[in-house]
Amino acid sequence: MKHYDIIIIGSGPGGYVAAERAAAKGKSVLLIERAELGGVCTNWGCIPTKSLLNSAKLYAHASDSERFGVRSEKVSFSLKDAMAWKDDTVETLRKGIGFLMKKYSVEVRFAEAECLDPSRVRAGDETFSCTDLIIATGSSAALPPIPGIDQDHVMTNREVLSIEQLPEKLAVIGGGVIGMEFASFFSQVGVEVHVIEMLDEVLPLMDPEMAKLMRREMKQVTYHLGARVTEIGTDTVTFTDKKGKQQQIDADTVLVSTGRVPNTAGLEALSLDIRKGGIVTDQRMRTNIPHVYAVGDVTGKSLLAHSASRMGEVAVDAILGTPSQMRYEAIPWALYSQPEAAGCGHTETSAREAGLEVLTASVQMRSNGRFLAEHGKKAGGLCKVVAEASTRRIIGVHLVGSVSSEIIYGAAAMIESELRVEDVKEIIFPHPSVSEIIKDALWALDEA
Repeated sequence: MKHYDIIIIGSGPGGYVAAERAAAKGKSVLLIERAELGGVCTNWGCIPTKSLLNSAKLYAHASDSERFGVRSEKVSFSLKDAMAWKDDTVETLRKGIGFLMKKYSVEVRFAEAECLDPSRVRAGDETFSCTDLIIATGSSAALPPIPGIDQDHVMTNREVLSIEQLPEKLAVIGGGVIGMEFASFFSQVGVEVHVIEMLDEVLPLMDPEMAKLMRREMKQVTYHLGARVTEIGTDTVTFTDKKGKQQQIDADTVLVSTGRVPNTAGLEALSLDIRKGGIVTDQRMRTNIPHVYAVGDVTGKSLLAHSASRMGEVAVDAILGTPSQMRYEAIPWALYSQPEAAGCGHTETSAREAGLEVLTASVQMRSNGRFLAEHGKKAGGLCKVVAEASTRRIIGVHLVGSVSSEIIYGAAAMIESELRVEDVKEIIFPHPSVSEIIKDALWALDEA
């Protein structure tokens, strides 16, 4: 039985980053993957969706370019070509991960993993032993018990990324990040899209003011809020609205985006503390079993690729005896729709629910020079900042508008470093840049 310092199950952003970091520190590492290197993010999530969204944005921009002085004729969208671009991007990144594993001498086995005990893992026909075990098995789409959900035209994010022709009418069940990104993609390329959401607002992770703005800007989409789907027919979706009245819409394709469930099969022998959300861990990603760690979606704590990567680093640090821990309050999130949105830290609502007295200010994106130059006066967008009143420490930054995903890391650094409003006022931002909107909003705190 071959022995490794660390065995990692799952090669998504949590698993392969942990493997790279541990091997770089001289640990012998075995990485076990049942499908493709990169996990859901690289193959059926983050990367392919962003590739398609970029195609849709280019198409929409080309179709509306005359007001910018660019005249184009016969602009069309080819799903086949967009899918080919997506597939090439995914393959390139997957090969890149494989290269990294070889570079750092990480041994990779493609097989279904089964844990026999905390120090032994079976992968296919072989059994391996380890000193430490990291579980990075990810999550799968949750499928609610809706009559008709097992039909071929009902898909999750995984299947919809392989369609060969655009639907005429798409119903998206669930208005979270995944659902809204697909709604953005399909609506931009001419598909009639309906989003059906149980809650009273889409994007529950967002500040309600920002979520409402997102709906207003994604004006091609029809929203049904406070609605519960009761049946999926061959070409219809039936739901009850917030008043309890039955409604029905036509849909030849249905995308189910109602959350994720942790992948815990094959872990039964470990006696882990597994609850509804996932495997329970502490701030150093340690489980209730010594020498067993869990990272990423399988923990249920933060279902984001970059969260998984950081968890993987923290788990490796714990194994190496290096002090580090997760700080979930400083994890940024991003929505890559049109327009983009991003945020980090508390919303005004969550801060007040936590008993904090806060200062808030909002600034319209159209007041920003670069945003105005690139999008015009009619484009909507907003930056909202939240600071603790007593200390003036920045505890939340939220954005709707172009390149939000690219500048939110700055807000994460502010929150992670516990910077005060005055600290950021002294930082010089490049001009013109959309990032200046954060500094403008912080100055607006004292004018509110």
